[in-house]
Amino acid sequence: QVQLVESGGGLVQPGGSLRLSCTASGSTIRINTMHWYRQASGKRRELVAAIFSGGGTTYPDSVRDRFTISRDNARNTVYLQMNSLKPEDTAVYYCKVRTDNDMDYWGKGTLVTVSS
Repeated sequence: QVQLVESGGGLVQPGGSLRLSCTASGSTIRINTMHWYRQASGKRRELVAAIFSGGGTTYPDSVRDRFTISRDNARNTVYLQMNSLKPEDTAVYYCKVRTDNDMDYWGKGTLVTVSS
């Protein structure tokens, strides 16, 4: 079992920045890929960023060049640095990890609101 706790959400003005964190506990030795997803009101949950065990990353076009995912394996933590935020980035952001036996674990989410 892996438990995840996100933090760092809040209210930010358009053009601003936020850094989200997600710390894992439990059977962390088995964590492989770490992800950030988001879900806006009335919309489907979508992948925002992923970072693989070897350090490779992937982003959708909507956030590429604005968001950066990173991980600190010693702290079992994944980060999402979000710059140049737009109102359409408003959503609940969720952390997900996949273990080496293909089990997925989700955090409870942290709300990001981009508004003036």
